[in-house]
Amino acid sequence: MLTFLGIAMVITFTYLIMAKKLSPVTALVAIPIIFAVIAGFRLELGDMMMDGLKEVAPSAALLLFAILFFGIMIDAGLFDPLINTITKLVQGDPAKIALGTAVIAMTVALDGDGTTTHMITISAMFALYLRIGMNPLILATISLLSVSVVSGLTPWGGPATRAIASLGLDANEFFLPIIPTMLGGMASILFIAYVLGMKERARLGVVEVKDNSNVSLGMTEMAVSATAAAENSLKRPKLRIVNLILVVTVMSLLVIGVMPVAVLFLIGFVLACVINYPNLEMQKERIQAHAGNALTVVVLVFAAGIFSGIFSGTGMVDAISNALIAIIPESAGGFFPLIVAITSMPFTFVLSNDAYYFGVLPILAEAGTAYGASALEIARASVLGQPVHFLSPLVASTLLLTGMIKRDLGEIQKFAFKWAFLCSVFMIIIAVLTGVI
Repeated sequence: MLTFLGIAMVITFTYLIMAKKLSPVTALVAIPIIFAVIAGFRLELGDMMMDGLKEVAPSAALLLFAILFFGIMIDAGLFDPLINTITKLVQGDPAKIALGTAVIAMTVALDGDGTTTHMITISAMFALYLRIGMNPLILATISLLSVSVVSGLTPWGGPATRAIASLGLDANEFFLPIIPTMLGGMASILFIAYVLGMKERARLGVVEVKDNSNVSLGMTEMAVSATAAAENSLKRPKLRIVNLILVVTVMSLLVIGVMPVAVLFLIGFVLACVINYPNLEMQKERIQAHAGNALTVVVLVFAAGIFSGIFSGTGMVDAISNALIAIIPESAGGFFPLIVAITSMPFTFVLSNDAYYFGVLPILAEAGTAYGASALEIARASVLGQPVHFLSPLVASTLLLTGMIKRDLGEIQKFAFKWAFLCSVFMIIIAVLTGVI
C-alpha cells in the first residue's frame, strides 16, 4: 500500500508541476499532506514536517546569504572591470569573443541565478555579436552552459540546493569533492566556446569593430539611460580591491571548511553591506532588491523540507526503494551512481528540477544504499545532467534567454544539444575518475 501511495504521490506531484496546475511550493506542501492522511498518518504529520524543516534549515540559510552576498558584489560593480576588459580585448576576433563570453558568463553565474547571468552576459555581448555578424545561438549556448555548470553544481545554485535539501545533506560534504568536476565542466565550456569561435572565424574572419552604438537591443535610448544611471549610482569602483579580497577570502574559507557555509556567507554578506553601502537606507534598498529572488528560493527549500519529511516519515521512500531494488539486476548495482548520472540527462529534461529532485531523487538515493552508494554520491550524480536540463522548456531562465537573443527555443535546442550532451558526459567522466561517484 505504501509503495502504491508513494508512486501515486510522485506521479500526482509531477503532473501538477508539469501541467502548471499548482505552483511548486503549493504542490510540495499540499500533495504529501493529502497522501499522508490517506495513508493514516494524520496524527504524526506535525512531527514529520518539523523533522523535514530542521533538515533543510541550513540549506535555506546558505541560499539566502549566498544570493544576497553575490548580489551585493554585482551591484557594487566588482565584475565590471572583467567585463569591460574582455570586451576590449576580444575586438573583432570571433574566437576571442566566444572565449570572452564564456569567462563573463561563468563569472556572473557564481551568484547562482540563471536569469541574472543571462541578463548580464547577453547585455554585455549581444551587440558585439550582431555588429560583426556572429551567430547569436553561440552566445546563447555558451551562456546556457555556463549557468548549468557553475550554478548547477554550486550548493547555492538551484539544482544542487534542491538535491541537498531533498536528501538532508551537508553542503560542504556535497560541494568540496565535486569542485574538480565543476572545474572540468568549466574547461569543457571554454573548449566548446573556442571550437564555436574558430568556426565563426573561418566563416567571417577577424572583423574590425569601431562602434557598437548603432546596434539596437530593443530598448529606447531613454530607458537605457535611466537604467544605466540607476546602476551607476550603486557602483563602488574605489572598493573593488577590497571587494575582491572579500570574495577570495570567503571562497577560500569555504574550500578549507573552517565553518559552516551558511555562516560564512552571512558574515560575507554583512561585511559587503557595511563596506559598500554604509548608509542604512541603501542597505535596506539593496536587501529589498534581492529579496524577491532569495525569498522565492528559500520558501521553496522549506516547502521541500515538508515534502521530504513526510515522504521519509511515512516510509514511502523505503517501500518504493525496495520495489526498485527488486527490479534492478544485481550485476548493475555497483554502477548505480553512474546510472543515476546518465539518466539525469533525460529525466531532468522532461521533468522540472522540482519534480526530479523532490520526487524522484529520494527514491533513487534510498535504492542506492542497497548497493553501497551513499546519498552524497547519488546527489552529486544527479546534478551532472544539468547542461541538458537547461535546454528544457521548463526552465524559466532559458525562456528569458530565447527572448533576449530573439530566437525560438527550438533553434537553441537544435544548435546546443550536442554541446550540452558533450559537457554532461565530460563531467560524468571526471566525476568517475576522481571518485566523486
